[in-house]
Amino acid sequence: MAFALGLSLLTLPGVAHAQPAPCFDPTAPTTVEEQRLDDRLTPTGPEVGPELVRLAGFEDEVGRFTARLCEPISHAQAMYHVVAAGTELWQEAVKRAQSPQTWDSYDDRPLYWARLLATKALRQWQPRGWALGAAERARLVDGFDRTSRGVEHVRFGSGVRRIAVTGFDPFQLSGTSVRRSNPAGAAALRLDGRVLDTPSGPAVVEAAVLPVLWGAFDRGVVERFYGTALSAHPDALVTVSQGRPGQFDVERWAGRWRGGYPDNDDFSSRGVVPDAVGWPQPALEFIETTLPHERMVAAATGPFPVRYNREFCEWPLGAVPGTGTLSCRADEPTPGAAAASGSGGDYLSNESMYRANRLRLGLAATSVAGGHLHTPVLGQPVDPTALTDAAFERDRRAIADQVAALVSVL
Repeated sequence: MAFALGLSLLTLPGVAHAQPAPCFDPTAPTTVEEQRLDDRLTPTGPEVGPELVRLAGFEDEVGRFTARLCEPISHAQAMYHVVAAGTELWQEAVKRAQSPQTWDSYDDRPLYWARLLATKALRQWQPRGWALGAAERARLVDGFDRTSRGVEHVRFGSGVRRIAVTGFDPFQLSGTSVRRSNPAGAAALRLDGRVLDTPSGPAVVEAAVLPVLWGAFDRGVVERFYGTALSAHPDALVTVSQGRPGQFDVERWAGRWRGGYPDNDDFSSRGVVPDAVGWPQPALEFIETTLPHERMVAAATGPFPVRYNREFCEWPLGAVPGTGTLSCRADEPTPGAAAASGSGGDYLSNESMYRANRLRLGLAATSVAGGHLHTPVLGQPVDPTALTDAAFERDRRAIADQVAALVSVL
């Protein structure tokens, strides 16, 4: 089958180009992330994102979603449709990740690209018979985005321990790197809803996949997920992202500073981590992990070594944050000094740990363990024109399985 989303037409093998549907305006602006839906590895090859969606079998979900937009639909029906379709996509992605598939079940990329196909359609959608304002359109996009990430789907079971986990979307996607995967996102999909054996008994995991976007963090996506999780009195919070080559890091410190590295929309933000409206915001420069790091380092969880990372950087005492010569050490932060980076750096991974644990402390959930796990870096397929290869799949599988093993240590 083939379906059209404004200017981005999915052309599957043996199927001729479809014509743009009249309910989409192909000239309407889209985000940098959505524009990468057109990227190819070769001039005549398929568009990478849509091809991954097809290979994973998500084209029906996206096709049904866009087809419904072209039918008569009210604003209220549109919001219901967005929430239902986003939830369905998340549930299908989790189901796919946890069962054998023709296309590698550990592949997190199809969910990422399917979500972008849907949000692009919403940005270019022209409803029949009524005008869609910018604010309402943004709410529809945000509703689909959150529900398709698992952020709105925290459903802890009863009678067992509870652990909340987040991974991340792929990032650094320019050029042939549009093929990138993120094993932290793959691990989240593999973990969502599972019951793990831990030293303290069975634990059910609720997971979500976070965006690599400063703006989404400003709008409180981290607090939304972990705030709901904390209302269910979990035993642990674990933010997970991709870190150094060849090793796992349990990060000791999260820092109250973002360093400005561009996100998936090529947007940079530098400064003190902003507050999230509506949530308690203790003004802590550094937050220390309370995960059982000694046990995590010592446990035989997989092929990669696990390190407890004590590093941090701070601005000079009394200086305006962002100015002066950094002091980077592995002892203890100076009382009164402003954070410049946590053990996991100053990007969105550090900020996910900071926000989740700032909220944990703000809600006085001091008995809940909380911290961050950096996975080894996942490379790319050796052939620059290939979407996958055996080594790429093997490494992603090994990393995601070791994440699950490390969470089982909690």
